[in-house]
Amino acid sequence: MEYQYIIKGGEPLHGEVTISGAKNAALGILAAAIMTDDTVTIDNLPDVRDINVMLSAIESIGATVKRLGPHSVQINGSTITDLTIDYDSIRKIRASYYLLGALLGKYKKATVALPGGCDIGSRPIDQHIKGFRALGATVNIEYGMIDTYSDQLTGNHIYLDMVSVGATINIMLASCMAEGRTVIENAAKEPHIVDVANFLNSMGADIKGAGTDKIRINGVSTLHGSEYAIIPDQIEAGTFMIAAAATRGNVLINNVIPKHLEAISVKLIEIGATVEEFDDAVRVCATGRLGHTQIKTLPYPGFPTDMQPQIATLLALSEGTSTVTESIFENRFRYVDELARMGANIKVEGNVAIIEGVAGFTGAAISAPDLRAGAALVVAAMVADGYTTVDSIEYIERGYENFETKMAGLGARMAKIPVDNEKELQKFKLKIG
Repeated sequence: MEYQYIIKGGEPLHGEVTISGAKNAALGILAAAIMTDDTVTIDNLPDVRDINVMLSAIESIGATVKRLGPHSVQINGSTITDLTIDYDSIRKIRASYYLLGALLGKYKKATVALPGGCDIGSRPIDQHIKGFRALGATVNIEYGMIDTYSDQLTGNHIYLDMVSVGATINIMLASCMAEGRTVIENAAKEPHIVDVANFLNSMGADIKGAGTDKIRINGVSTLHGSEYAIIPDQIEAGTFMIAAAATRGNVLINNVIPKHLEAISVKLIEIGATVEEFDDAVRVCATGRLGHTQIKTLPYPGFPTDMQPQIATLLALSEGTSTVTESIFENRFRYVDELARMGANIKVEGNVAIIEGVAGFTGAAISAPDLRAGAALVVAAMVADGYTTVDSIEYIERGYENFETKMAGLGARMAKIPVDNEKELQKFKLKIG
């Protein structure tokens, strides 16, 4: 059954919300977990669709997967019998390619379906392939599959032509049991790179420099079991920060690492919101209309591309003219047409959105074009006058756990109902009317 969100705007968000584990870290860590024959326990796992697809993929090749609860899993890779991963769901998630690095690193062979994910622009895997080849692997792509194998992986000096999170993680996975030393130059520095490296180190890998642009990996012969908790999700936290500011609310966001949120915090403060940092929480509040600014998405520690639709939505409600430049993905403004239906005034020229702030939005029937844009449209709906329905919420559920429940817990008038169910729609309107 297809579902949609129904939202009545106009309520400021108030209260506390707890952030789930980082989806992007979890995907890399789950792949890494199959690289030992011992049992690995992973906690603070987000209960979202992408994670469940990844666990099914791991199970499909014979690994033992035992769910201990919605946020905890035990994995044992000693029972793996198949080194080919190809089924419909895995093609839908981007991070399926981490299984290439993990299986290649452990078994010197892997065949994985070419990945999909949200349609936000081309995300080539040439840097991954370059890395695998530098370690001595043969890589072929045919019939929608990537096939890679090697008699012996050997450490090498690898310079990435562009900063790539996926390639950095994949080369770390493939090289941590290779002969000798690997150096990755121009490596990505995102928090989830550090988390995957910390997890591999907890299993006995020897990785130094994660979080800088030069990662050094000394190959080890085997990895052992581990128990590990995933870092909080910086993008989920950022989305709630924007929602608090957009609705002119006051929200305490728990289970975060404030340092990971600095690029977002700085911009919110610049346009007039208040951001208070604590050890593992941030409070965001705003009163009145916020101001304008310029944003350019950049690799970490710059402003995250995954927060671009959310901040653009906030700026569309702020005073004056703002610009948002997207320097990572070329197809990341597909939500602009949906926002325009709610009254936003945004003009896209190439990779720049020119935003003239408007005083308010009005409710409309809209559709989520991808994961982060979908979350941004929910924020727009919470500010809009009247009712908004958001379709294609399966995109949003790929990366946000219990989104409607967490928002409703902060006072948002929001529910998840079956698509085209007039009875449920009327019930919602009566309940909040």
